[in-house]
Amino acid sequence: MEGELEIITKVWFLAIISLSYCFYFSSKLPKGIFRLISLTPVFILFLYLPLTVSSAHIIVVTAFFLAWLGNFKLLLFAFDQPPLSPPPPSLFLFISLASLPIKPKTTTPSQSKSKPPHRSNSISHHLPKSILVAIKVVILALLHHSFNYKQYLHENVVLAMYCVNMYIEIELILALAALPARAIYGFDLEPQFNEPYLATSLQDFWGRRWNLMVTSILRPTIYYPIRRISARVLGPMWVSSPAVVASFLVSGLMHELLYYYTARVAPTWEVTWFFMLHGVAVAVEVAVKKVVPEKMRLHRAVSGPLALGFSVATARWLFFPQLVRNGVDERFVGDYYKLVNFLKGLLPS
Repeated sequence: MEGELEIITKVWFLAIISLSYCFYFSSKLPKGIFRLISLTPVFILFLYLPLTVSSAHIIVVTAFFLAWLGNFKLLLFAFDQPPLSPPPPSLFLFISLASLPIKPKTTTPSQSKSKPPHRSNSISHHLPKSILVAIKVVILALLHHSFNYKQYLHENVVLAMYCVNMYIEIELILALAALPARAIYGFDLEPQFNEPYLATSLQDFWGRRWNLMVTSILRPTIYYPIRRISARVLGPMWVSSPAVVASFLVSGLMHELLYYYTARVAPTWEVTWFFMLHGVAVAVEVAVKKVVPEKMRLHRAVSGPLALGFSVATARWLFFPQLVRNGVDERFVGDYYKLVNFLKGLLPS
């Protein structure tokens, strides 16, 4: 564990140096091809850094923060697009926005008017956030303990455990990563998740609830440019379909890269097909909503479970097999026990 901490320190030291170069040098170049060329060494470095780490959790975090979100943000920065353009007033804020899964909230004039807040029936509005976090931590600990007995459980039960474990771990890691920026700068941040278990459709699940940091970065880099192109040749019925499918394709390829970082084996493209399948399903769903009146659509009590059921079934078919086949699931559980033992070693005997 001590050796891994040393590697992590080196990785983030290189990331900070690279982003300082972007802030002081690349930002002074004109937007477009010249700035893009100046950022190319950073793109390559961010793709390489996850390969230097061995812990499965740290690999995923480093790859997601730098190789995916960081590179995509710098790509937008090359063409003078938010969130890094115009450059923030301080280097530390630039580094935070570039390397962490955070997005400051923007308030429009209409939102700033004094209106009573909309009351939601969601779980987070009935329980304090600290209580929800504590509950999720307890559930996560119970899940990790239960994985010791997975050979006695039905494979569908184990799959459900993996789904819940993945969601809670990702949400907690992203929330912890956002804490320093929230504490230092004091600004409100966009949520990383929005209770995905309450989704009413696939479009609602992927577009408004699941890992919103990915959604916010795919929209300006993939969705909007493709939609502008398709608007020239397609009618209003299908104008968004190529953009939706392209966004899911890129997400699938980036997940394929994350899988390679963790398993270090050649891709089988199962996870790409998972996202392509969902991209097509969401595109069809959006098109159907344009022609079917709202009063004739399925009630959310039916459409929600159908969407979640479809997600779980396709995840069992295409998303998880590659992880289980290469023992990545066991590595994640092993990392948990290594961390627990490391923390125990820090306590006075």
